[in-house]
Amino acid sequence: MMQDAEMKELPASVSSSTSPSTLQHLKEIVSLIEAGGYAREVRRIFRAIRLTMALRRRLKASVLFSFLNFALPPGSDVHTKLSSFIPKEDDCEMEIDSAEPAAVKLPLPEIEIFCYLIVLIFLIDQKKYDEAVACASASIARLKNLNRRTVDVLASRLYSYYSLSYQLTGNLAEIRGNLLALHRTATLRHDELGQETLLNLLLFNYLHYNLYDQAEKLRSKAPRFEAHSNQQFCRYLFYLGKIRTIQLEYTDAKESLLQAARKAPTAARGFRVQCNKWAIIVRLLLGEIPERTVFTQKGMEIALRPYFELTNAVRIGDLERFKTVAEKFSCTFSSDRTNNLIVRLRHNVIRTGIHNISLSYSRISLADVAKKLRLNSENPIADAENIVTKSIRDGAIDATVDHANGWMVSKETGDIYSTNEPQIALNSRIAFCLNMHNDAVRALRFPSNSQKEKESAEERRERRQQEKELAKNIAEGDDDDFLTDPM
Repeated sequence: MMQDAEMKELPASVSSSTSPSTLQHLKEIVSLIEAGGYAREVRRIFRAIRLTMALRRRLKASVLFSFLNFALPPGSDVHTKLSSFIPKEDDCEMEIDSAEPAAVKLPLPEIEIFCYLIVLIFLIDQKKYDEAVACASASIARLKNLNRRTVDVLASRLYSYYSLSYQLTGNLAEIRGNLLALHRTATLRHDELGQETLLNLLLFNYLHYNLYDQAEKLRSKAPRFEAHSNQQFCRYLFYLGKIRTIQLEYTDAKESLLQAARKAPTAARGFRVQCNKWAIIVRLLLGEIPERTVFTQKGMEIALRPYFELTNAVRIGDLERFKTVAEKFSCTFSSDRTNNLIVRLRHNVIRTGIHNISLSYSRISLADVAKKLRLNSENPIADAENIVTKSIRDGAIDATVDHANGWMVSKETGDIYSTNEPQIALNSRIAFCLNMHNDAVRALRFPSNSQKEKESAEERRERRQQEKELAKNIAEGDDDDFLTDPM
């Protein structure tokens, strides 16, 4: 078994030019998984996965062949199956260790599943998508026969790569039934990490095909659980925000999307960009204008440029400019799947234009209103009259319509501090701060008193070191759970 002191130096040694071989690192990770499997300590499995991702770009076919010979009994069914997935490289030398040929005769289920996982990761990185689909299907078939809590951590990663491999081949709909069966099994086994992972994969699967009603039915009927993974919780909030947006529940959608963007790791830039795009559209639909700082976030200026121009068109209420921006960036909006939401914004553009006109003029003819709104229709005056009367009825403007003379007469602007608007705004800010405080308190995790009493001084130092490494990974943006691009 590998010494803890050696594992503490592994992340630094991975990036060092004088580091041990990739095969040796994989052997040390297997030792860590073996220790976690025998001791039933899930945190060791978590740590092994993080260390594996640091080696991801150094994996080669020769290394995997040697690793499989070390971790699995040569000639066994799983060894033969996994070896068949790895492409043969005649021109590369096998990386063979001079140590014992096979350290594990009867591998633990955790080690077997880890072998499936690392081979699947290698196949996806090498763009061997057909082989990846076959490997992923074989790993899922093996997982159905295992019910160990230490396997659940590895299984959650396998579920994600299983969905990713089918997405890359364009066959995502084929595994929907399997994902539902896996989610049911995870619920019966009280595998909470597997539940939240599979729920997100199912929501992604439904939303990928625009099946929003089915996604909402699944989400509402799925068992509630405590979030064990920050990345999975961010994904859930993003999907929930998209569902709420399509269902016209803009207030709840805005809260979910902004929370997902705040909680996402800094390095998960693509995910945060998608959250911000949808949040901008939702805020515009609510009649709000996002702050300029939203569009100037580091690394997001180019991606958010179309939405910045769209926001400017909505802010000034220029219908012609809004149409120009929508046509100019139609390809971007189509790829982001926000076209149908932008169509809804047309009413907000007209409403903003009417509001600006009512503030600028105490009295204006309906013909001038139609000209300023750039209403290109057969009877623009009648359309302008309908728009003005609807805005008055909705409370967007405080004015009256003189039908006889064809005028819109604005009333004098009153003192907003004599209304309940300041109190409502202050209450919403206080509620936001209280919710943030409650979320921070719930996110704190403390070991039980019985665990503290049983811990020795060495174990306590090891646990604190691992907590520091985990905090460092979170600060640096460990976004490995963001495997598929959100829509």
